[in-house]
Amino acid sequence: MLENLSDKLELVFKKLRGQGVMTEENIKEALREVRLVLLEADVNFKVVKEFIEKVRVRAVGTQVLQSLTPGQQVVKIVHDELVSLMGGDEDNSLDLAAKPPVSIMMVGLQGAGKTTSCGKLARHLKAKRRNPLLVPADVYRPAAIEQLKTLGRQLGVETYDSSSDQDPVAICSDALKYAELNGFDTVILDTAGRHQIDDFLMNELVRIRDEVQPREILFVADAMTGQEAVNVATGFNERLEISGVVLTKLDGDAKGGAALSIKAVCGKPVKFVGLGEKLDALEVFHADRLVSRILGMGDVLTLVEKAQSVFDDKEAARLQQKFKKNQFDLEDFKNQLQQIKKMGSLDSIMGMIPGMGKMMKQLGDAQPSEREMKRVEAIIDSMTREERSNHAIINGSRRIRIANGSGTTVQEVNQLLKRFSEAQKVMKQLQKLGPKGLMRGMGGMRNMLPF
Repeated sequence: MLENLSDKLELVFKKLRGQGVMTEENIKEALREVRLVLLEADVNFKVVKEFIEKVRVRAVGTQVLQSLTPGQQVVKIVHDELVSLMGGDEDNSLDLAAKPPVSIMMVGLQGAGKTTSCGKLARHLKAKRRNPLLVPADVYRPAAIEQLKTLGRQLGVETYDSSSDQDPVAICSDALKYAELNGFDTVILDTAGRHQIDDFLMNELVRIRDEVQPREILFVADAMTGQEAVNVATGFNERLEISGVVLTKLDGDAKGGAALSIKAVCGKPVKFVGLGEKLDALEVFHADRLVSRILGMGDVLTLVEKAQSVFDDKEAARLQQKFKKNQFDLEDFKNQLQQIKKMGSLDSIMGMIPGMGKMMKQLGDAQPSEREMKRVEAIIDSMTREERSNHAIINGSRRIRIANGSGTTVQEVNQLLKRFSEAQKVMKQLQKLGPKGLMRGMGGMRNMLPF
């Protein structure tokens, strides 16, 4: 995510960290480079100017110049000011405290990912034990209504029954009444978008807002459009008084300008970020976590939250017992791979571990990939239940059968079995070291992959 911005800032910071002594002159030189990086990332010019000045004022203070590690001090100041620029520790959670049903109005331009974001938000709310109702109120875009209904079926979330010949204002009003009568506590309104702001669109949205009185009006912005997303958000805010922003496609070729400057320009917080096409690829926005990722510091808190959402406590306890008794088998290993996949792409997971994102880039083609993980699963799936629980019985003829069944080679099957055997031996030795050794052993699951 935002790799280009991250790489360029890393080059600047590398020079800073290497400075034994800092002067006002080399601080200015470093900030000049930071300024160019931010402008190239399509961050608003005024925002960059104010940001650099704030960093300069703090960086030329005696606390930095007389520090034993002045370069690192400047990096910390840049980090802190970036966090502040994007909203700091401001509470950006949804306001759902009102009497149900609470309505959330999703607005934005066509193609920004608004309908998909409605589905993602519904999934997020469902995980929070809310009971959302999806409402298709885009009667203009072909198949928009059917798209939202399809998303609803995939999520197990009810979608209000509307048609393209109805008035969007009436759809939203009637849906709210339906939600109240049928026990839904949250209503997500998918309104129509346009290729650009026009009076017809805005007037319709204003009418929906006045009729429904939504608790939240979220502007969905395509991060890949850069500064234009910020300009459009400002236009929507002037007419509708939006309550927050959902930034989509941050996993693409986004320069990062929209993410860094949208809060400062339109004064509204980013509440969610979309990091992929899958319906679970929506994260609550935390300024400090995004800045940490941009600066290559990882994002352990989000990683832990993702892990907690997919790993069952009872299953974790069961696995711990199997580790202690040295009974962890290939079936368990395959199940863990599947759990990891639920947390998101391998690249995104590695990017949350401090230092790992940079290491993965250096590995290049040698790094583990999603395809390799699927290959391992295919090999294990081609084994019998007995073979998975006791891989020692897999002789030469069985290996040939497994390779043929999984579309792999005997050599790849041999590699997996060899790595798995080695990992089991290591875990057995680590039992003697207590809980810390056991944790290192569990971390060593990475060595079981035959790549």
